[in-house]
Amino acid sequence: MQNAATLRSAFGLLPPLVRFLALGGIAAGTNLVARWAMQPFVGFETAVALAYVCGMIVAYTLFRAFVFGASGRSVASEAWRFTIVNLVSMALVWLISVGLARYLFPAVGFTWFADDIAHFIGVLSPAATSWIGHKRYTFKSG
Repeated sequence: MQNAATLRSAFGLLPPLVRFLALGGIAAGTNLVARWAMQPFVGFETAVALAYVCGMIVAYTLFRAFVFGASGRSVASEAWRFTIVNLVSMALVWLISVGLARYLFPAVGFTWFADDIAHFIGVLSPAATSWIGHKRYTFKSG
């Protein structure tokens, strides 16, 4: 247990943006794995949207605990604000992922793990806008 506390303390010394990107990577991984697991059952387009929700839940939990802290507003208020910021990000992820996988990649003959690569690029795309939105809106002190 002492090692976990030491690790948590050391992680807390990193700049918030570094923590955001590291923990966002965990949420992005959750998103990618969830899409991969769901796609055989619901198709690519729906799986991208549903997987985003899975990643979003992980992201909220990690960002609140290790990056931004509580804002002073209720969890419901923070979660609502988090959802608003993420609806914009979700649209971006979906448009980029589906646009690449269904239109651009086929147009140029790219087939090697096309869905996976398209989704990976899509998931990375809103990092900057999410950072700004969560810092200035979601977790801004109430």
